Amino acid sequence: MPALAQVLAENTREGALWEPIDQKRIRCFACGHRCPIFEGQPGVCKVRFNSGGKLYVPWGYASGVQCDPIEKKPFFHVRPGSLALSFGMLGCDLHCSYCQNWVTSQALRDSRAVSSIQTVTPEELVRTALDLGAEAVVSTYNEPLITAEWAVEIFRHAREASLLTGFVSNGNATPEVLEFLRPWCDLYKADLKSFQDRRYRELGGRLQPILDSLRRIHAMGFWLEVVTLVVPGFNDSDEELRDIAGFLAGISPDVPWHVTAYHRNYKMLDSRDTKPADLLRAVEAGRRAGLRYVYAGNLPGAVGGLEDTRCPGCGETLIRRHGFRVLDYRLTSEGRCPKCSAAIPGRWAEHPRRQTAHQPFRPVLSN
Repeated sequence: MPALAQVLAENTREGALWEPIDQKRIRCFACGHRCPIFEGQPGVCKVRFNSGGKLYVPWGYASGVQCDPIEKKPFFHVRPGSLALSFGMLGCDLHCSYCQNWVTSQALRDSRAVSSIQTVTPEELVRTALDLGAEAVVSTYNEPLITAEWAVEIFRHAREASLLTGFVSNGNATPEVLEFLRPWCDLYKADLKSFQDRRYRELGGRLQPILDSLRRIHAMGFWLEVVTLVVPGFNDSDEELRDIAGFLAGISPDVPWHVTAYHRNYKMLDSRDTKPADLLRAVEAGRRAGLRYVYAGNLPGAVGGLEDTRCPGCGETLIRRHGFRVLDYRLTSEGRCPKCSAAIPGRWAEHPRRQTAHQPFRPVLSN
């Protein structure tokens, strides 16, 4: 069988996010690395490469597609109770030692990551989304920035079908890729993994491009929700949680912040799993900083009401959750609190779905 790198190289086309530097190099704009790439070489991500002085990028395949609750992305302020069709490719611009999706993200770096692909068209993905009753199409599982051209092609078709579109990303973006995405992408979940540059360098990146991107994503009008995976001994000090919360509140107190529990995985096996008390400290840091919507995740039922959405004005519980399941939904059709009429920021449906049971995991393509 041909090597995975060869198979992926055959599923490409010329990209849009690049410019020539000189006769030997081109520059890629897909992520914050802004890689200068020599002829015949790939960028840091391993899937965008220079051939004949042009940038070639992933195209025409998926490594996995599934339909599950939009809360799993996690988007808590986007059509609660609805389904999102999620699709992913292979590769990443970072190499996080605790990656939960390492089988796809590290497929070209780690021989243990055995992944396969299936050719698919944008029309097929959108048709699948509609057949399964999804209200959004989301690029996820690997880092979507490095496959942005393919995502935009899918999003064009999704928009024609009146579906929402979104990225689940590490946030290591550039102004160029965000401008490229903005006409076609509605939602953006971004990570803020740490507030220390040395920690980001351990993961293969830098802090400043992430901070710049988060500010820009919000200013450009994407619906932004931010996730921090709370990893004991890595990013869970009171000082760091306070710094992250303060930064996000400086963007907007209405940015939802998800502090989620880490479970030992991949190469980081010496850290303990996150406990409810760790998440409670992070939530308290967010509230003290002035964030109005702070959620504790990955420990369903163990964090009290911290999975719920409450009105910041009167304290009324507006959306009650257990994990990815919506138990009660009380927002008005205009997205307001029914008790005090305060507007709750988000992308709400005029006629929201009301889940009576957990929406099932629905695999469409598998490895």
